[in-house]
Amino acid sequence: MSSRTTLLAPGLVLRLILRLVLGLGLFMAVLPTRLSAMELIMFEQDSCEWCEVWNEEIAPVYPKTTEGKAAPLRRVDIFDPRPKDLKALKSPQFTPTFVLYDNGKEVGRIRGYPGEDFFWGMLAQLIEKRQKAATAAKKSQNNPTSPQKPAS
Repeated sequence: MSSRTTLLAPGLVLRLILRLVLGLGLFMAVLPTRLSAMELIMFEQDSCEWCEVWNEEIAPVYPKTTEGKAAPLRRVDIFDPRPKDLKALKSPQFTPTFVLYDNGKEVGRIRGYPGEDFFWGMLAQLIEKRQKAATAAKKSQNNPTSPQKPAS
């Protein structure tokens, strides 16, 4: 009986390690957003032309984007009874109105649909605002004796 030891080719080992590291990095990058309660609430109504344009231009790709993964879309018809968890939100006057909602609080809103290019930029600003607030809150928890900046 002969015993054979199978060795992996150095290139294969390197590729396996690289995949593991990249996969772990991606998992760690997405993990905080998946644990978040952040949502993008879209207030809409039937026969809203700009809602239809948004549905054609953005809706198909939104869930696949970083923004869509960080803040999944939730649709609410302005004429339907308001869901209990959204009762505190100010009613929108125009449709579509997009509200970035995080842990029961409004971060900000986009009134109307300004077109694809502007929409992504405005949404990125709202998400950045939320991330800055979360970072500031985390810093204040880690250093409770530091003077607090008044909220504006």
